[in-house]
Amino acid sequence: MSTEISTDKLVADLKTVARDTEELLKASAGEVGDKAREARARLTHALESAKETCRRLEDKALAGAKATDKVIREHPYQSIGIAFGIGLLIGVLVTRK
Repeated sequence: MSTEISTDKLVADLKTVARDTEELLKASAGEVGDKAREARARLTHALESAKETCRRLEDKALAGAKATDKVIREHPYQSIGIAFGIGLLIGVLVTRK
């Protein structure tokens, strides 16, 4: 579950960075110096790389969710038993001093 949350947060953060980067590129479009062009080229490349990473993460998260759903549907009683066992274990660990 924490991996799911971390992946969701990472995807959201990547989307925010991509959006901010696009705004920065649009705002600096008028800059014509060599360093500005070079920085824009590097930033554009980094943005495309970040977008591709975001797409791959979303695809992996979706594939993982589908695989989990399939396993649960194929073995509903075992899934309930495992969830109960994990809940029981967490309950024992939390109440233990």
